[in-house]
Amino acid sequence: MHPISARIALAILALALALPAAAQVAKKTFRYAFETAETGFDPAELSDLYSSTVIANIFDTPLGYDYLARPLKLVPNTLVAMPEITQDGTLYTMRVKPGIYFADDAAFGGKRRELVAEDYVYSIKRLFDPRRKSPNLYQFEGWIVGMDEVLAEARKNNRLDYDRVAEGLRALDRYTWQVRLKQPNYNFLYYLAYCNLTCAVAREVDEMYGARVGEHPVGTGPYRLAFWKRSSKMVFERNPGYREEFYDETPAEGDETAKAILAKLKGKRLPMVDRIEVSVVEEPQPRWLAFLNAEFDFLERVPNDFANVATPNNELAANLRRRGVLMERTAGMELTYSYFGMKDPVVGGYEPEKVALRRAIVMGQDVDAEIRIARKNQAIVAHSPIGPGAMGYDPNFRSTATEYNPARAKALLDMFGYVDCNGDGWRDLPRKSPSDECRSFTVEYASAPTMQQKPLDENWKKNMDGIGINMTFKKAKWPDLLKESKAGKLQMWGLGWSAAVPDADSFFVMLYGPNGGQANHSRFNVPEFDRLYEQAKRLPDGPERAAIYREMNRIFLVYAPWRLGVHRIYTDLSHPWTVGFKRHPVMRGWWKYLDIDQPVLASASK
Repeated sequence: MHPISARIALAILALALALPAAAQVAKKTFRYAFETAETGFDPAELSDLYSSTVIANIFDTPLGYDYLARPLKLVPNTLVAMPEITQDGTLYTMRVKPGIYFADDAAFGGKRRELVAEDYVYSIKRLFDPRRKSPNLYQFEGWIVGMDEVLAEARKNNRLDYDRVAEGLRALDRYTWQVRLKQPNYNFLYYLAYCNLTCAVAREVDEMYGARVGEHPVGTGPYRLAFWKRSSKMVFERNPGYREEFYDETPAEGDETAKAILAKLKGKRLPMVDRIEVSVVEEPQPRWLAFLNAEFDFLERVPNDFANVATPNNELAANLRRRGVLMERTAGMELTYSYFGMKDPVVGGYEPEKVALRRAIVMGQDVDAEIRIARKNQAIVAHSPIGPGAMGYDPNFRSTATEYNPARAKALLDMFGYVDCNGDGWRDLPRKSPSDECRSFTVEYASAPTMQQKPLDENWKKNMDGIGINMTFKKAKWPDLLKESKAGKLQMWGLGWSAAVPDADSFFVMLYGPNGGQANHSRFNVPEFDRLYEQAKRLPDGPERAAIYREMNRIFLVYAPWRLGVHRIYTDLSHPWTVGFKRHPVMRGWWKYLDIDQPVLASASK
C-alpha cells in the first residue's frame, strides 16, 4: 500500500473508532434515584408511586396535563381534541390521533403498530380481568354500562372474554371510542390522564408475554425500557419512533421560574434527553452523597436527615448556591397515615371499646415530635385525609380528634377496661368481670428496615410506652409489606399516598368500603360513609359537595380507622445542567420535559 494511502486509511480507522465514543458523550443522560423499589411495569397491576412514575413515561394516556399550568389544566395527549361529553355527562366520545405508533417489539412481527381506539378499550378491560387482581379496578367497577356483567362472568370463569362487547366501552371505528357511564362522574376526565387506569397496552404484547408482561413494557410513550436489574437499577432510552411533539407549556401568571423554563425550552422537540438512568437507593445518606458528588443530576425530595444541611432555615445552603444548585419547594398533594386493620381482632372492629382503643392510640401519638425530630420540620400536621391543593381541601379545618393528648388517651383506655391486670406493665384487653382471665395484647406496626424509618418507629414506640400499650414492629421490604397488606395480614402500617387526581375523592377513595384490599388498606366499611362517597362523585366541585366531604371527614374522625400523619413538604434539588424540572401535583410522566445543558455539564466536569 502507498504510504499516503496507508496514512489516510489509518486516519479513517481512527475516526471510525472515535465516532461511537463521541456520539456516546453527546447523548444526554438524566440520572436520579428512587428511595423505594419498583414493583413492575404493568399499568393494570400497579398502585405504588415509583412504578407508576415509570409507566407514565413509557405508555400514553388519552389526556395529559399542561406541565407548567397552575391551576392544573387537562389537555389532549393522544386524542385529537378533548372528549366530547354528552347525555348529561354520562357519554364520552374520543378520537385518537392517527400516526401514533408503539415502540418496536417482536410481538408486532416486524411491522409498525399504530395506536388505535381498540387499544384503549382493551386496556381498560384489562382492569376487569380477575387474573390481574388490579388494585385500580375500584375506580371503574360499577360505573361503566355493561362492564359489571362482563366482570361477573369473568369472576365466574376466572378469565375475561376480551371480545365480549359492552355497551359502555367500545370502539366505533379505527380511531373513535366511547365510554358510557351509569351516572355522571366529575372525576372521569382526570382518569383519562391517569396511566394506571387508561394507558394503552397493545393486545399482541399482552398475549405474547402473558404473565410476564409486567416485565416487558411496550408503549407509545417517549421512553422504552433498555435495562432492568430488579430493585437496583433501570435504564430507559428515547423511543426512536415517538411522534413529533414540541415543548409549548403555559406558565402561570407571576411564576417567574416557569417562565424562565419556557423561555429556554420552547419549541424543542420532546423528549429532550436520550437516556434516563434510575437507581434504587433506599438509604438517605448514599442518595445525598451521590447527588453532592454529581453522580445524580437531580435529588427528588431531600432526605429528612439532610434537610438542615441542604436547606438551613428553609433556604438553600450557601455551598450549594455557589455550585449553581437549584431548589424547588412544594407542599405535596399527599398524605401520610398509619392505618388500623379494621378486621383485626385487637385493633379492628366498630364496637365502642375498639373505637376507644384506636382513638387512644391516635391521641397518644405525637405527630408534632415526628415532624420536628424525624422529618426535620419538612412537613405540616394533617387534620383531615385530604391533601393540600386538592379540590375539597380546607386549610382552616381543625379537630381535637387528632390532637396529641396522652392524659386523655390513658383516661379513655381506663374507661373502657384496657388496664394492666397482670402487673407486667402493659395494658391488657378488657374483661367482662374481675374474675375473668387477663388477656395480654400487642400492637404490631409494620415498617421497612431503613434508616429513614427508624426515628418514626422510635417515636411510635416511645409514645405507646407512655400510655401503656406494648407495640412491636414487623420489619420487611416495602413490596413484601404491600403484598401482605393487600391480603389483609397487617395490623398496622404507615403509608404515604400521593394524589393521582386533584380532588378529595383521590383520598376518600382509600376509605370507601368496596375498595377494601385495593386502595382501602384498612378495610374501613361504614355504609353511611359509602353512601356519601357515591353521592359526592355525582356532584361537581362546589358548596354542596364540600358539605358532603365535611360530613365524610366527621365520620372518619369518629371511627378512627387511621392515625393521620402529615402532609410533606417536598424539597427537590437540581444541578445547574438539569433544566426544566417543575414538580407537578399529580402528573407522573414528566421526564420528557427535562433537558440537560451539555455546555454547563462539560464546564462543571472540568
